[in-house]
Amino acid sequence: MQRQRLLTDWLTSLFPNEFFTIAPASADASFRRYFRASFINKSLIIMDAPPQHEDCKPFLHVAKLFENAGVHVPHIHAQNLEQGFLVLSDLGAFTYLQAMKKDNANELYSAATDALIKIQLSSRENELPNYDEVLLRRELNLFPEWYIAKHLGVTLTKKQNDNLEKVFQRIITNNLAQPKVYVHRDFHSRNLMLSEPNPGILDFQDAVYGPITYDLASLFKDAYIKWEEEELMDWIIRYWEKARSAGLPVREDFGEFYRDYELMGVQRHIKVLGIFARLYHRDGKDGYLKDMPLVMDYLRRACERYIDLKPLLNLLMELEQQKGATK
Repeated sequence: MQRQRLLTDWLTSLFPNEFFTIAPASADASFRRYFRASFINKSLIIMDAPPQHEDCKPFLHVAKLFENAGVHVPHIHAQNLEQGFLVLSDLGAFTYLQAMKKDNANELYSAATDALIKIQLSSRENELPNYDEVLLRRELNLFPEWYIAKHLGVTLTKKQNDNLEKVFQRIITNNLAQPKVYVHRDFHSRNLMLSEPNPGILDFQDAVYGPITYDLASLFKDAYIKWEEEELMDWIIRYWEKARSAGLPVREDFGEFYRDYELMGVQRHIKVLGIFARLYHRDGKDGYLKDMPLVMDYLRRACERYIDLKPLLNLLMELEQQKGATK
């Protein structure tokens, strides 16, 4: 309540002669919360990011980079970094996840990949943190720590640990060998808004400089929405053709590009399973548990396709057997 009072006082100082109401807009997996301030003739979004937990500066920096790239991100109307409040333009109330249907998916995904290509074309070194080996490995390690040990309650044998480490190293080697661009890092249906122009892009404060296939894997190996593989392949090919025409450094051979995309997706899904488990066991947020089976399905399908990932497939099957045996 105290933060809401601080927020209301600050907004009143910005708009002293205007009547407004405040209602929750959304929350995410961090400490950030969002409110919609409704005025007589407009609405604005207020980000509440408690400074002891969240730093608004990366959000401001990436917002400027992406706005300069020509994509639709919230415009920053006012900021109070001391208290952790930002006033942002309102990109609407409907996410791609809520708006997406069979008959508009082509159009929405085409707009999303157009925006992604604009972001990637604007990339420059030394603007964003590097998606380096340390960060990739830290993310992968969430899987044995939170998913295997905490969520499944399984202690890996030395052989299982060795096999997992072998696969982790193969994944990281591939990821680091990919061409580098700006990476949103959570470019999926919950962070893309139905807006004009499409899409409105949110939740980009963790952006980095890293593998070119990462955001594509976020978009089309989406933890919250499932499509048939033939549809996904068509959309991925369309992105690859647009990216090549735009001069982006994607692989010339589509088979090589698709393998990069798959291995990047594997890295992301290993991380996401760890994060979803951590959100439940550490933070008491159980809403992501229902999304684990789809993430695991993506992971297993990719492991079935590549010999380099066979040890991970074997481990996943062993974990499934152990989980069944303990029920």
